[in-house]
Amino acid sequence: MTTSLSETARDVTADATILAAPPLLRIAGNVATITLRRPATHNRIEPDDVPVLRNFLQQLNANAAVRVIVFDSTGSSFSSGFDLSRLGTVATGGENQFEQLCDEIENACAVTIAKLHAPVYGGSTDLALACDFRLGVRGMRMFMPAARLGLHYYGHGIRRWVSRLGLGAAKRLFLTSRPIDSNEMLRIGFLDALVDPDALDAELATWVAELLSMAPIPLVSMKVTLNETARGQFNEQAARAASVASLATRDIGEALAAFAEHRKPVFTGS
Repeated sequence: MTTSLSETARDVTADATILAAPPLLRIAGNVATITLRRPATHNRIEPDDVPVLRNFLQQLNANAAVRVIVFDSTGSSFSSGFDLSRLGTVATGGENQFEQLCDEIENACAVTIAKLHAPVYGGSTDLALACDFRLGVRGMRMFMPAARLGLHYYGHGIRRWVSRLGLGAAKRLFLTSRPIDSNEMLRIGFLDALVDPDALDAELATWVAELLSMAPIPLVSMKVTLNETARGQFNEQAARAASVASLATRDIGEALAAFAEHRKPVFTGS
């Protein structure tokens, strides 16, 4: 059977669509997964992707059932970062929408995990760093090419790098644009876990199960306090109020009962 030119054109168009799709959101129970789907450009984030991702986060913040958000991607790279050739299109009124996206990831109500199955570059290193946890694989690498490209990186990203990785590591990565390997990523704290590629799914499942076994209320409130503290914005009154409120929840009573009865607690988020 022969294939017509029109059929071939349709196949090429279909392949291009698959290789250049916007981010995808899937929700399964208490877990949401946001997938970057531009493998032909190493999952480069386009300007049109930014409002899509921000909208996903708004949806998930309004969904109390979602307690873990996983960021993953397709292809040979996790992401090559934002499309710098279109950098001006993402800044409006002096505000950088990609910067706002990363801040919103950092402040998401649910616990966030970046599933880094492959190298991560540029702005996507900050997207991953904005997540609460990052799981990586041996053999991957990362680098931040801002200085090499003549770009002064946006301020909230620099603050995040310094607060999470320390001044020395942030300076080395920003000012030299030097790539680092997976072992160094783990050593400086960019990665929270480093496994063989074929063990990444199991490692993610372990983290998700562990997080879902925690009491939901303090998981959210302690994340807020931890992030505020890292930004130098510790609010003693709010932290104390959250601690006192946790003592009045049903879940703390359930935790104490489960401890006494030698069983796992069943939390309801109340």
